[in-house]
Amino acid sequence: MTKATTPELTHLNKKGEANMVDVTNKAITARTARAQGFINMNNTAFSLVSKGEHKKGDVFAVARIAGIQAAKQCSNLIPLCHPLMLSKVQVDFEIDTENQRIKVLSLCKLSGQTGVEMEALTAVSVACLTLFDMCKAVDPEMEIYGIKVLSKEGGKSGNWQTTQPSDNKA
Repeated sequence: MTKATTPELTHLNKKGEANMVDVTNKAITARTARAQGFINMNNTAFSLVSKGEHKKGDVFAVARIAGIQAAKQCSNLIPLCHPLMLSKVQVDFEIDTENQRIKVLSLCKLSGQTGVEMEALTAVSVACLTLFDMCKAVDPEMEIYGIKVLSKEGGKSGNWQTTQPSDNKA
């Protein structure tokens, strides 16, 4: 019988201090991560956004650009993230009329020595926050939830995909 190994926290050194992981000797591989998040809003805000009638303009265009910019700035926001040369950042929106919510999806890609999960999560988070910011005058009680990594590909640990349903409300 083999002992199950517990994954180690990689951002702590042997003394338990914060530590940026040294990726110098890691192979450069193609890496991809996908993430998602949701924002619920009231009837008025949802209608304005989904019909493109918000007085602030194209809310989705602004949120998409914000998400892309955020992914590119991830290492400036999260202290131990490596600065990455992203080759692709995509932010998409799915309008869910039945549940009066918008699903935000991101895809981040690169060829590099470390993964892009944090960039994908940051893109979704900031896109959701931008939707909130642009609609808060109409609905200050919006809720952002369900932000998580859906999948990742590449690197030493290989491919991974969530086993949790992608539309659960936390």
